[in-house]
Amino acid sequence: MPISPNFSSILSKDWEINFTQCAPNGFLKYTELCNLLQLTAAAHSELGGISFADMQEFHQAWVLSRMRVEIESLPKWGDTVTVSTWINSLENSRSVRALEVHVNGKKIVGSETFWAVFNTQKRRPEALALPYEHFELYPDKKATKDSFSKIDIHHEKEILFEKTVCLSDLDIVNHVNNVKYFEWCLDLVDTELILKQRLDSFEMNFLKELSLKDSVQIHENSKEEETIFSITKEDKTCFALQLHFK
Repeated sequence: MPISPNFSSILSKDWEINFTQCAPNGFLKYTELCNLLQLTAAAHSELGGISFADMQEFHQAWVLSRMRVEIESLPKWGDTVTVSTWINSLENSRSVRALEVHVNGKKIVGSETFWAVFNTQKRRPEALALPYEHFELYPDKKATKDSFSKIDIHHEKEILFEKTVCLSDLDIVNHVNNVKYFEWCLDLVDTELILKQRLDSFEMNFLKELSLKDSVQIHENSKEEETIFSITKEDKTCFALQLHFK
Protein backbone atom coordinates (compact mmCIF):
# COMPACT_ATOMS: atom_id res chain seq x y z
CA MET A 1 0.00 0.00 0.00
CA PRO A 2 1.19 3.56 -0.65
CA ILE A 3 2.09 5.86 2.21
CA SER A 4 -1.12 7.14 3.79
CA PRO A 5 -1.95 10.87 3.52
CA ASN A 6 -2.56 10.63 7.29
CA PHE A 7 0.98 9.38 7.95
CA SER A 8 3.11 11.15 10.54
CA SER A 9 6.34 10.07 12.16
CA ILE A 10 4.68 10.01 15.59
CA LEU A 11 1.39 8.15 15.87
CA SER A 12 -1.11 8.33 18.73
CA LYS A 13 -3.97 5.85 18.71
CA ASP A 14 -6.84 5.35 21.16
CA TRP A 15 -7.96 1.92 22.36
CA GLU A 16 -10.86 1.08 24.66
CA ILE A 17 -10.12 -1.69 27.15
CA ASN A 18 -12.78 -4.40 26.91
CA PHE A 19 -13.56 -7.22 29.32
CA THR A 20 -11.89 -9.93 27.19
CA GLN A 21 -8.54 -8.19 27.75
CA CYS A 22 -8.80 -8.07 31.54
CA ALA A 23 -7.67 -10.34 34.36
CA PRO A 24 -10.00 -11.32 37.25
CA ASN A 25 -9.01 -8.10 39.06
CA GLY A 26 -10.55 -6.01 36.26
CA PHE A 27 -7.21 -4.63 35.03
CA LEU A 28 -5.56 -5.15 31.66
CA LYS A 29 -3.57 -8.37 31.40
CA TYR A 30 0.16 -7.90 30.90
CA THR A 31 -0.04 -10.03 27.76
CA GLU A 32 -2.84 -7.85 26.38
CA LEU A 33 -0.73 -4.78 27.12
CA CYS A 34 1.95 -6.25 24.86
CA ASN A 35 -0.66 -6.92 22.19
CA LEU A 36 -1.83 -3.29 22.30
CA LEU A 37 1.73 -2.04 21.95
CA GLN A 38 2.33 -4.28 18.95
CA LEU A 39 -0.99 -3.42 17.30
CA THR A 40 -0.10 0.26 17.58
CA ALA A 41 3.34 -0.38 16.07
CA ALA A 42 1.66 -2.32 13.25
CA ALA A 43 -0.80 0.52 12.62
CA HIS A 44 2.08 2.99 12.33
CA SER A 45 3.91 0.70 9.91
CA GLU A 46 0.78 0.37 7.80
CA LEU A 47 0.33 4.14 7.53
CA GLY A 48 4.00 4.42 6.57
CA GLY A 49 3.87 1.79 3.83
CA ILE A 50 5.98 -0.86 5.58
CA SER A 51 3.21 -3.09 6.95
CA PHE A 52 3.12 -6.87 6.96
CA ALA A 53 1.09 -6.88 3.73
CA ASP A 54 3.55 -4.49 2.05
CA MET A 55 6.55 -6.52 3.16
CA GLN A 56 5.05 -9.87 2.16
CA GLU A 57 5.49 -8.87 -1.49
CA PHE A 58 9.19 -9.42 -0.75
CA HIS A 59 8.57 -12.37 1.64
CA GLN A 60 9.48 -10.18 4.59
CA ALA A 61 7.98 -9.40 7.99
CA TRP A 62 8.89 -7.46 11.10
CA VAL A 63 9.63 -9.77 14.03
CA LEU A 64 10.14 -8.68 17.60
CA SER A 65 13.61 -9.40 18.94
CA ARG A 66 13.69 -7.57 22.28
CA MET A 67 11.16 -5.73 24.41
CA ARG A 68 11.38 -3.74 27.63
CA VAL A 69 8.27 -2.48 29.41
CA GLU A 70 8.14 -0.21 32.48
CA ILE A 71 4.79 0.04 34.27
CA GLU A 72 3.54 2.74 36.61
CA SER A 73 0.01 1.31 36.66
CA LEU A 74 -2.35 -0.70 34.47
CA PRO A 75 -5.54 0.52 32.80
CA LYS A 76 -8.81 -1.11 33.82
CA TRP A 77 -11.91 -2.34 32.05
CA GLY A 78 -13.69 0.56 30.30
CA ASP A 79 -10.67 2.87 30.22
CA THR A 80 -9.66 4.51 26.96
CA VAL A 81 -5.90 4.46 26.59
CA THR A 82 -3.82 6.47 24.16
CA VAL A 83 -0.79 4.62 22.81
CA SER A 84 1.87 6.76 21.13
CA THR A 85 4.77 5.45 19.10
CA TRP A 86 7.79 6.69 17.18
CA ILE A 87 11.04 5.24 15.84
CA ASN A 88 14.38 5.79 17.58
CA SER A 89 16.46 4.10 14.88
CA LEU A 90 15.88 2.30 11.59
CA GLU A 91 18.71 0.94 9.46
CA ASN A 92 18.90 -2.02 7.08
CA SER A 93 17.32 -4.96 8.92
CA ARG A 94 16.97 -3.43 12.40
CA SER A 95 14.76 -0.88 14.12
CA VAL A 96 14.24 0.40 17.66
CA ARG A 97 10.72 1.68 18.33
CA ALA A 98 9.46 3.52 21.41
CA LEU A 99 5.91 3.37 22.77
CA GLU A 100 4.02 5.06 25.60
CA VAL A 101 0.59 4.45 27.11
CA HIS A 102 -1.41 7.33 28.59
CA VAL A 103 -4.74 7.42 30.45
CA ASN A 104 -6.37 10.83 30.93
CA GLY A 105 -3.13 12.49 29.88
CA LYS A 106 -0.98 10.60 32.41
CA LYS A 107 1.77 8.29 31.24
CA ILE A 108 1.36 4.86 32.84
CA VAL A 109 3.56 2.62 30.63
CA GLY A 110 6.74 3.07 28.61
CA SER A 111 8.27 0.53 26.25
CA GLU A 112 11.37 0.12 24.11
CA THR A 113 11.19 -2.51 21.36
CA PHE A 114 13.79 -3.91 18.98
CA TRP A 115 12.58 -5.29 15.64
CA ALA A 116 14.29 -7.22 12.86
CA VAL A 117 13.32 -7.73 9.23
CA PHE A 118 12.81 -11.46 8.70
CA ASN A 119 12.56 -13.32 5.40
CA THR A 120 9.59 -15.65 5.90
CA GLN A 121 10.80 -18.08 3.22
CA LYS A 122 14.50 -18.19 4.03
CA ARG A 123 13.77 -17.86 7.80
CA ARG A 124 16.58 -15.42 8.41
CA PRO A 125 17.12 -11.65 8.82
CA GLU A 126 17.78 -9.42 5.81
CA ALA A 127 17.71 -5.74 4.84
CA LEU A 128 14.31 -4.08 4.46
CA ALA A 129 13.29 -4.09 0.79
CA LEU A 130 10.92 -1.09 1.08
CA PRO A 131 11.75 2.64 1.34
CA TYR A 132 11.61 4.08 4.85
CA GLU A 133 13.38 7.45 4.58
CA HIS A 134 10.06 9.27 5.10
CA PHE A 135 10.06 8.17 8.76
CA GLU A 136 11.63 10.89 10.87
CA LEU A 137 13.78 9.32 13.58
CA TYR A 138 13.88 10.43 17.22
CA PRO A 139 17.03 8.88 18.70
CA ASP A 140 16.89 10.98 21.88
CA LYS A 141 13.15 10.67 22.59
CA LYS A 142 13.08 7.72 24.99
CA ALA A 143 9.95 6.06 26.37
CA THR A 144 11.68 4.15 29.20
CA LYS A 145 14.01 5.13 32.04
CA ASP A 146 16.33 2.24 31.25
CA SER A 147 17.29 0.73 27.92
CA PHE A 148 17.70 -2.93 27.05
CA SER A 149 19.98 -4.99 29.26
CA LYS A 150 21.49 -8.41 28.76
CA ILE A 151 19.42 -11.00 30.59
CA ASP A 152 21.71 -13.30 32.54
CA ILE A 153 20.47 -16.82 31.88
CA HIS A 154 23.77 -18.60 32.54
CA HIS A 155 23.11 -19.45 36.17
CA GLU A 156 21.61 -22.28 38.13
CA LYS A 157 17.97 -22.79 37.23
CA GLU A 158 15.26 -25.39 37.60
CA ILE A 159 12.88 -26.88 35.08
CA LEU A 160 9.31 -25.88 35.90
CA PHE A 161 7.34 -27.07 32.92
CA GLU A 162 7.59 -28.94 29.63
CA LYS A 163 5.41 -28.16 26.65
CA THR A 164 4.82 -29.08 23.01
CA VAL A 165 4.01 -26.20 20.65
CA CYS A 166 0.44 -26.43 19.32
CA LEU A 167 -1.45 -24.64 16.56
CA SER A 168 -2.94 -21.98 18.85
CA ASP A 169 0.60 -20.85 19.76
CA LEU A 170 1.45 -19.87 16.17
CA ASP A 171 0.98 -16.52 14.45
CA ILE A 172 0.78 -15.31 10.84
CA VAL A 173 4.55 -15.72 10.41
CA ASN A 174 4.11 -19.44 11.25
CA HIS A 175 6.13 -19.46 14.44
CA VAL A 176 5.29 -19.08 18.13
CA ASN A 177 3.95 -15.58 18.72
CA ASN A 178 6.14 -13.55 21.06
CA VAL A 179 3.29 -12.90 23.51
CA LYS A 180 2.79 -16.67 23.85
CA TYR A 181 6.27 -17.09 25.36
CA PHE A 182 5.38 -14.38 27.88
CA GLU A 183 2.02 -16.01 28.64
CA TRP A 184 3.61 -19.44 29.24
CA CYS A 185 5.96 -17.92 31.81
CA LEU A 186 3.42 -15.68 33.56
CA ASP A 187 1.20 -18.72 34.13
CA LEU A 188 3.98 -20.05 36.38
CA VAL A 189 4.27 -16.88 38.51
CA ASP A 190 2.59 -16.54 41.94
CA THR A 191 -0.90 -15.25 41.10
CA GLU A 192 -0.86 -12.71 43.94
CA LEU A 193 2.13 -10.95 42.38
CA ILE A 194 0.18 -10.59 39.15
CA LEU A 195 -3.26 -9.71 40.52
CA LYS A 196 -1.84 -7.16 42.97
CA GLN A 197 0.12 -5.52 40.14
CA ARG A 198 3.50 -6.04 41.76
CA LEU A 199 5.23 -6.26 38.38
CA ASP A 200 6.85 -2.92 37.61
CA SER A 201 9.05 -3.85 34.63
CA PHE A 202 9.86 -6.76 32.40
CA GLU A 203 12.23 -7.47 29.57
CA MET A 204 12.09 -10.15 26.89
CA ASN A 205 14.69 -11.51 24.49
CA PHE A 206 13.57 -13.63 21.54
CA LEU A 207 16.53 -15.69 20.40
CA LYS A 208 15.34 -18.58 18.21
CA GLU A 209 11.97 -19.24 16.63
CA LEU A 210 9.80 -22.17 17.66
CA SER A 211 7.52 -24.10 15.31
CA LEU A 212 4.60 -26.49 15.50
CA LYS A 213 5.27 -29.68 17.51
CA ASP A 214 8.54 -28.38 18.97
CA SER A 215 9.14 -29.65 22.51
CA VAL A 216 10.42 -27.07 24.98
CA GLN A 217 11.34 -26.73 28.63
CA ILE A 218 10.62 -23.68 30.80
CA HIS A 219 13.25 -22.85 33.42
CA GLU A 220 13.13 -20.42 36.34
CA ASN A 221 15.66 -18.68 38.55
CA SER A 222 14.23 -16.49 41.32
CA LYS A 223 15.76 -14.08 43.77
CA GLU A 224 14.41 -11.17 45.77
CA GLU A 225 12.33 -8.83 43.58
CA GLU A 226 13.43 -10.57 40.37
CA THR A 227 12.58 -13.71 38.46
CA ILE A 228 14.25 -14.91 35.26
CA PHE A 229 12.62 -17.44 32.97
CA SER A 230 14.19 -19.12 29.98
CA ILE A 231 12.71 -21.44 27.40
CA THR A 232 14.93 -24.03 25.76
CA LYS A 233 14.66 -26.49 22.91
CA GLU A 234 17.21 -29.29 22.85
CA ASP A 235 19.27 -27.38 25.45
CA LYS A 236 19.42 -24.24 23.28
CA THR A 237 17.83 -21.08 24.65
CA CYS A 238 15.01 -19.71 22.51
CA PHE A 239 13.62 -17.06 24.86
CA ALA A 240 14.55 -15.19 28.04
CA LEU A 241 12.31 -13.14 30.32
CA GLN A 242 13.29 -10.96 33.26
CA LEU A 243 10.53 -9.88 35.66
CA HIS A 244 11.16 -7.17 38.25
CA PHE A 245 8.72 -6.80 41.14
CA LYS A 246 8.13 -3.86 43.48
